[in-house]
Amino acid sequence: MNARDIMTSAVISVSPDASIRDIAKLLLGKGISAVPVVDGDGVPLGIVSEGDLLGRDETEREARKDWWLALLVEGETLHADFLASMRAPDKQARDVMSAPLITIGEGTGAVEIARLLATHRVKRVPVVRDGRIVGIVSRADLLRALVAEPQRPAGQQDRGLLSGIFASLDDRFLHRQHSVEPPSALPPGAPSDQSVPKVADFQGLVSDFKHHEQDEREAQRKAFAERRKEQVVELIDDHISDEKWRTLIHDAREAAEHGQKQMLLLRFPNELCSDGGRAINVTEPEWPSTLRGEAAEMYLRWQRDLKPHGFHLSASVLDFPGGKPGDIGLFLVWGE
Repeated sequence: MNARDIMTSAVISVSPDASIRDIAKLLLGKGISAVPVVDGDGVPLGIVSEGDLLGRDETEREARKDWWLALLVEGETLHADFLASMRAPDKQARDVMSAPLITIGEGTGAVEIARLLATHRVKRVPVVRDGRIVGIVSRADLLRALVAEPQRPAGQQDRGLLSGIFASLDDRFLHRQHSVEPPSALPPGAPSDQSVPKVADFQGLVSDFKHHEQDEREAQRKAFAERRKEQVVELIDDHISDEKWRTLIHDAREAAEHGQKQMLLLRFPNELCSDGGRAINVTEPEWPSTLRGEAAEMYLRWQRDLKPHGFHLSASVLDFPGGKPGDIGLFLVWGE
């Protein structure tokens, strides 16, 4: 089973400017413990949970949580007490949300989802299609799916995979044919209007060439945009395994042994950022919250494993096709 089979499609979300007081009322009213924050296009930016509303300090958060849970057991009305216990109730979702956010694609398998939840110590992950949220998978959803999954007969194959392979062969048998009509033979010395070129003919050839060149450029632009879109989808649904992370650390050590002070961890299209790379380009301090997919996972791995030991992580725009930000690079830095 994959994400589309087990996700909750009716996702309750809030905008970045939603007040945390309204979010608290929403959590209490819907009986949920967290809500994703999405922009106007449905792109997930972060997530706000009970812990974000009650404070990020573990001791403080647990103390408050135990307090209002005790009220619930005793049958007390939670609304006023819960809202009163919140920190800075005048703030908005963008001020308290957890970001960057780990997301998955609809085709992500149940085993991989379980690994992500365990690796990043999260209770839920949004499911995205073309960068927009279409569902959410929680630990409860995953557990119900795994319990209900029937046993498959031994040797059963995935015909969908085979059909995809066969479909990829279609274009290999398409060829464009051109026919050239040979000029008619004329007796030697016979007069012919075709032997004298006209300026209009030459101008027509130039116009045809320009149109052909323009069509070629447009086709290349569309092909490049399509490849970028496919790459973004792959990176959103491509997750960093423990083995890959260990390999990157090994490569960084070898780079240091050769006198280098930093190493490129990941190169990715600017479209993988929720703002197209703008915050990274102008070096805004909140640029990590714009990361999505594999880039977000890379940042969270660094934050958990390497930042406490003095390593830095930087991001920069690597190229500017057409004067606009192109690919983004994440660099692990250990030099002064």
